[in-house]
Amino acid sequence: MTDLSVASLPDKRLVAVSFSRAAASYDSVAELQRNVGHELMSRLPVGLSPQRWLDVGCGTGYFSRVLGQHFPRSEGLALDIAQGMLAYARPLGGAQHFIAGDAECLPLQDNSCDVVFSSLALQWCAHFDAVLSEAQRVLKPGGVLAFASLCVGTLSELRDSWKAVDGQVHVNRFREFSAYQQLCAGSGLQVKSLHTQPHVLHYPQVRQLTHELKALGAHNLNPGRPEGLTGRARVQGLITAYEQFRQPQGLPATYQVVYGILEKAQ
Repeated sequence: MTDLSVASLPDKRLVAVSFSRAAASYDSVAELQRNVGHELMSRLPVGLSPQRWLDVGCGTGYFSRVLGQHFPRSEGLALDIAQGMLAYARPLGGAQHFIAGDAECLPLQDNSCDVVFSSLALQWCAHFDAVLSEAQRVLKPGGVLAFASLCVGTLSELRDSWKAVDGQVHVNRFREFSAYQQLCAGSGLQVKSLHTQPHVLHYPQVRQLTHELKALGAHNLNPGRPEGLTGRARVQGLITAYEQFRQPQGLPATYQVVYGILEKAQ
């Protein structure tokens, strides 16, 4: 089952290349990622003491290091599809092993992890049912899957502004929250909590937002995206259209974050 049309999501090879290129600049502009990941950490069950944890989509390894500090007696595995991210993360430590791999086909044995943690990575996976199936497979009985992802409504201001300019899709597509609900309910894992929470960042001007997305490697990767340079007139049109959303704090960029805590039956 594919919960998002494969044609509508970015090619994961493009995602890997884009995030690999962004490795060196990622942490300097990753305010959202840090805020979301720390919020996800705070939602882990009280008293959790894993022997082994897995950070899926570890990126620069920021949360692998947080997990390593939080669970100092545990063995840590950090996994990412982007070789450039792993090359950046490995010397900084936090995990004992850094592994190139895909969340939809984990290169791990059954019943081998107590915690699977993933913050803002799974939105790139077209087959979220496969992600859940793999998490259930590698988790030990009683193990916990904790994830944060993005759903429809993310960067709606940017999407609507571009739509007003040229009708093109310049913003990455994400699945509906209802799809997360349906797939988690049918995963065989026990859903302990699953809900959305908006995170809003503010920018002085549009160019700061688009620069940050590029620095993160999260700029438009949709198939069928407009190729080449975005013309000056269209950029000016975007700036004008986005101004309708301006708030006292600046131009808002809303991220609709899905937080999920699931548990494998004992």
